[in-house]
Amino acid sequence: MEQIQHKYVDVNGLKLHVAEIGTGPTVVVFLHGFPEIWYSWRYQMIAAAHAGFRAIAPEFRGYGLSEHPPEPEKATFKDFVDDVVGIMDLFNIPKAFLVSKDFGVKTAYHYALLHPERVMGVITLGLPFVLPGPELFPRELFPKGFYMLRWEEPGRAEADFGRLDVKTVVRNIYILFSGSELPAAEEDQEIMDLVDPSTPLPSWFTEEDLANYATLYEKSGFRTALQVPYRTWLEGYGTTDMKVNLPALHIQGEQDYVYKYPRMAEYMKGQVKEYVSDLEITFIPDGSHFVQEQFPDQVNELIISFMEKHI
Repeated sequence: MEQIQHKYVDVNGLKLHVAEIGTGPTVVVFLHGFPEIWYSWRYQMIAAAHAGFRAIAPEFRGYGLSEHPPEPEKATFKDFVDDVVGIMDLFNIPKAFLVSKDFGVKTAYHYALLHPERVMGVITLGLPFVLPGPELFPRELFPKGFYMLRWEEPGRAEADFGRLDVKTVVRNIYILFSGSELPAAEEDQEIMDLVDPSTPLPSWFTEEDLANYATLYEKSGFRTALQVPYRTWLEGYGTTDMKVNLPALHIQGEQDYVYKYPRMAEYMKGQVKEYVSDLEITFIPDGSHFVQEQFPDQVNELIISFMEKHI
C-alpha cells in the first residue's frame, strides 16, 4: 500500500482526500460505496497501475479524510457528481473509466448520463444501473425492518450506531453485508443488534483492514454517509434521457444480498439492458457484496481486460 500516494484537493469549497497510483495515460476513477472508503479499492488500484493505468480513488465529501459539507444533512448525489467533475478538471483529466461499487454506482451513472463525453466506460460492482424513484425499490416487498428503510429515518441509525464505538459499527456492517440474506431487524431490534459480538470477520477481511476503515470513519463519522445514500436514494439523475450509450461491465457476486432484492435478479437478466445497451454482466458464484475485496485477483482481471478492450 505504500506505493499509493495521498493528496488533498480543494474542490467546490471543500478539501477532499484523493488516493492515487500509476502514471499511465489512461485514467480510471474508483468510486466507493458504504461502509467503504478509498481503501476498499486497494487491490484494484495497484493492479490497474501495474497494468499501465493511472488510478485515482477520491473519498466523497464527508467520508474518511474528506471534509464534510457545511450542512451534511443537505448533501446530494449531484454534489458527489460535481466533486468528481471538479477532481477530474483539477487533475486535467478529460476522460476516464469509472469503476464503482454499491451507491458509487449511482454516482457513476449519474456522471455518465450528464457527462458522457468524459467517460470511456463504466464498471459496476454489487449494484447495476437502476432508475431513480421507487420502481426498483418497491418498499412494500421488503421486510419492514430492512436496513435501508431503518436508516432513511433521520436520527434512527445515529442512535443505533451511537451505542457502540466506530470500529464495532464498521465491523458489524461488514459482517452483515457479507451475508447472502437481506439485513432486516425485528420490530423490537435495531440493525446493530443483528450481529453477535462473537461473530468473526469474513476470512478475507483482516483486523488490520478493519482498523484502517475504523480510523477513517472515526475521522468522518456517519453524518454525510447516512444522508448519501440512505436519505437521498430516490434522487433523480437530472435528465429525462435514461439511455447510457457507453461500454459497461457489471460484476455481480451471486451471494450478494443485493442480488436477493425483490425483482433484482429478473431486472439484471433483461430489463437493465434497455437502459445500458452495451452491457456485459459477469457473475462470481461465491461472491459477496464485497466481491472486490473477497476475490481481488478475479475482479482485477475482469476490470483490466474490459478497460484494455475499450481504450
